[in-house]
Parts: sequence; structure tokens; C-alpha cells
Amino acid sequence: MPTILIVDDSPSMRKLITDILEQAGHVVVQATDGEDALAVVDQNDVDLVITDVHMPNMDGITLVGKLRELQNTRLTPILILTTELDDARKKEAKANGATGWMNKPIDPDRMLTTIARVLE
Repeated sequence: MPTILIVDDSPSMRKLITDILEQAGHVVVQATDGEDALAVVDQNDVDLVITDVHMPNMDGITLVGKLRELQNTRLTPILILTTELDDARKKEAKANGATGWMNKPIDPDRMLTTIARVLE
């Protein structure tokens, strides 16, 4: 099964996403912010990254750019999960290498469909 990294500073959001993904059979690893995520991908092979935008220490869009610089995550799909609806931020995320965008609140079925599509 694919390993998915969840990056969000909210423990309740990480738990919600982890529960959805584990029930669907995915392996989940977690990080609390961008800096933590870089340490996690240094120690784990991940098949997908799902990251929030607004986090302390390193925001999600900066994280996307940093992941694209690393050999082991250069081609890994990265989904942004946020309440942010600003088109300029979406364009910035795409320019940094984000694969796609999902909006909160989470729709579990839509999330799993999107994940299946990017992992194909």
C-alpha cells in the first residue's frame, strides 16, 4: 500500500485524515509543519504528501518547493489541503510544484478519489 505523509499543525486534522486514509488501507506518517516534514521524508519513502498551507516554522507552499529540490521527493505527488481559496495562492503552490489542491472541510469520498487519481 502507498505511504502518505500528512503535514498539518492541527493534531485533530492529522487524526481525521489519518483515520480516513488508514480505513482505506493506506500507510500514514505524520508531520507537524514543513520542517518536521523534511525530517520525515529523510527517514521514510513516501508515495504522496498532503500538506496544509498555514503552519508555523515553514508553510506548506514553501515545503512544496523544498520537497521538489530533494531527489527522493522530486516527482512525488503533493496535494495542498486548506481553507485557502485565493487563486493567487493556488498559482503560487502550482508554481512551486504542487500536484493539486483540496479544500477543507474534508469530504472523505472526494479525498480518496483524488488520492487514487494522483497515485495512478
